[in-house]
Amino acid sequence: MVKLNLKGIEFSYKSRKILNKVDLELQNGEILGLIGPNGSGKTTLLKCINKILKPQKGTLMLKGEDIQKMKRKDIAKNVGYVPQSETNTFPTTVFDTILMGRKPHVNNWGPKEKDLEIVSEIIETLNLQDLSMKDVNKLSGGQRQKVMIGRALAQESEILILDEPTSNLDLKHQLEVLQLIEKQKNHGTSSIMALHDLNQAKKYSDKLIMLKNGKIHSAGTTSILNPNNIREVYGVRVNINKQNGHEWIQPIEAI
Repeated sequence: MVKLNLKGIEFSYKSRKILNKVDLELQNGEILGLIGPNGSGKTTLLKCINKILKPQKGTLMLKGEDIQKMKRKDIAKNVGYVPQSETNTFPTTVFDTILMGRKPHVNNWGPKEKDLEIVSEIIETLNLQDLSMKDVNKLSGGQRQKVMIGRALAQESEILILDEPTSNLDLKHQLEVLQLIEKQKNHGTSSIMALHDLNQAKKYSDKLIMLKNGKIHSAGTTSILNPNNIREVYGVRVNINKQNGHEWIQPIEAI
């Protein structure tokens, strides 16, 4: 089942074209990795999907509905968005921050018992029990990122949109976040995540889209992460090494 379908998406900042005729399809329970160098259009594309930005051309269909005609609340019920970085300007506890994800599901804001139970379950899943009453502003980067993902999970959305969810995290927290996203597939959740680490993209993605200068250079299975495509998109020569049935990408030199 197709959860998300984009056709011919174009977006420009003033006279500079950021996205040029981008197509994308996301299936049920699928992780789609979005890769490409800085400035290739990854963040802009994710913001178009979440209706933060409005493309000048193209169509975005969410479960058969035109996203541009949907209300923000209805989009939030279906799409959980985790930005690349987020800083709070007012003190909020971990519990209350995750609870904010329940807002699309209530008519008059006031959490019900079910909402509190869902938040408690997410906090336990994320192993944040000891931090539940702590100010989010006082958390480490990795802890804060888990809270932002928790807020998105509280929306009970069918699609997660994650912009570089492992950026600025240590290795342990990177793996915890990626494994958490992978586990959501068991609940039928589909995810799109922008990643810089090609080895992580290869390991945790079902499909990949490789962007270059706002255009899709390659799309398909993780096999598109081959030396030719990486050289053309990133300007880097790599080796693909194999060990115990696993492949990993080894950068050799910038071209």
